Amino acid sequence: MARNIPVYGSEPATRAEPTARDEELLDAYSHAVVSVVEKVGPAVASIRIKRVAQSPRESGEGAGSGVVIAPDGFVLTNNHVVQGASQVEVSLTDGSILPAQIVGADPVTDLAVLRVGANGLPSAELGDSSTLRVGQLAIAIGNPYGFSNTVSTGVISALGRSLRGQSGWLIENLIQHDSALNPGNSGGPLVDSRGRVIGINTAMIYMAQGLAFAIPVNTAKWVVSELFRHGSIHRAHLGIAGQIRPLNRRIQRYFELTTTTGVEVISVEERGPASRAGLQTGDVIVKVNGQSVANVDDIHRLLTRQPAGSRVHVTILRAGARRDLEIIAG
Repeated sequence: MARNIPVYGSEPATRAEPTARDEELLDAYSHAVVSVVEKVGPAVASIRIKRVAQSPRESGEGAGSGVVIAPDGFVLTNNHVVQGASQVEVSLTDGSILPAQIVGADPVTDLAVLRVGANGLPSAELGDSSTLRVGQLAIAIGNPYGFSNTVSTGVISALGRSLRGQSGWLIENLIQHDSALNPGNSGGPLVDSRGRVIGINTAMIYMAQGLAFAIPVNTAKWVVSELFRHGSIHRAHLGIAGQIRPLNRRIQRYFELTTTTGVEVISVEERGPASRAGLQTGDVIVKVNGQSVANVDDIHRLLTRQPAGSRVHVTILRAGARRDLEIIAG
């Protein structure tokens, strides 16, 4: 029986023509991105700062991105974008350039809130980062290298990442995504397919492809509310870094836990409060002061306004057993 044997070097097979269904899907994707840009783009701002210091090495200019979160002139950005700024200017897509004041900043989460003297500004809708899933569409909008309203798309690659920020703090519970970021994107919004802000872009890994990180919008909403009320955020210091850890259903039932996740300790500060109390890497924190915690944000909220030197009761899971520790907060 004759057999069809491929002949190498012959003409390549004809590529299949796209079907109507393929074109429909492509159009749907394009429509989603275009709609998001039209909705959120006007609320994305370019931020320029000047630093005046005694040392010439510490003086200079900088730039980043931000997003208007309220029509009366409140802008959300990164702390490292405006840190040490003597003068801040916010440029909007309509061409207006407005002086801005720093309402408050939080180096721990690398977030800052600015206020410009204007009303009726286009503002972005804040979403809910607790519902995010790995693989969903992520759209980054910012001003890399001064190119206003540059758009890049990708997907959420992972959740609950930790990364040391430019200020030296270890930022926890980050969104990892592969939307292209460049210098100047910092502080700009990461949005979902419905145009809701799901994160604030904060960093990318240089010399790597597809490694970008954003602060979850739920963290941002909590930080903003604290900065509005108090102008700064005070936390008791435990000296740990953590990430979300799913809990086995059997463990949930056995220990009568009300959450499906806990906070796994990924590092312990040497000679810090947690280290002195006996907390170890790999421990999973499930309660703080008797209240269940499902993520790092929950711990931050419970430690806010907890004075230094106070006793913090922490319930952990270690080697299949539950333990209670008392930490003297720093």
